Amino acid sequence: MFASTSALKSSALTLAAALAFSILASAQTMGTPEKFTAAAININNGRAGNIDITVNRWSTDAQRDALMAVMTTKGPDKLLDALQDMPAVGHFGAPGNLSWDLRFARRVPLPDGGERVILVTDRRIGFWEAAHQPRSIDYPFTVIELRLNRDGEGEGKMSLATKVIHDKEHNIITLENYDIQPVQLTNVRRATTSLNQDLR
Repeated sequence: MFASTSALKSSALTLAAALAFSILASAQTMGTPEKFTAAAININNGRAGNIDITVNRWSTDAQRDALMAVMTTKGPDKLLDALQDMPAVGHFGAPGNLSWDLRFARRVPLPDGGERVILVTDRRIGFWEAAHQPRSIDYPFTVIELRLNRDGEGEGKMSLATKVIHDKEHNIITLENYDIQPVQLTNVRRATTSLNQDLR
């Protein structure tokens, strides 16, 4: 009887552990993707168009800390390697056109109830850039920063070849000079709100 009871308890503990693991795994992925839309204009050449952004999951604290550790100790070159090794967390691009994978996505709450959304990926370097080594080769990142109010509306900036810096206050990657980035994003709107609001 004792052996039978022990076996039953052991099976119950195993089942409980499996259930807890299942719940934890689903908590990391449940909810709908966050989707943002924006109108973009490149002030250097006047080109304009719309972009769609989809975040399937937010980067974890551990991923953020790992990236920042690489950036602060090894520099931007190794940060690029670290980004390229990360799984895609979403994508962005013009509606109906080829999209680019996002490798890092975080949001930072603002005092007024809004938030900053930071999106980073490795910049796809075309043949001309690789062959001619322009200055932009030094900044092989695509960085998008959105600044939204509590209603999920606002503006943003995007640079297709920019230097990134360490935002020490929030321990996050950000644009070096937000105010002078060439691609302005207007009419930014959050199209879908994730059900998993914990992933901040």
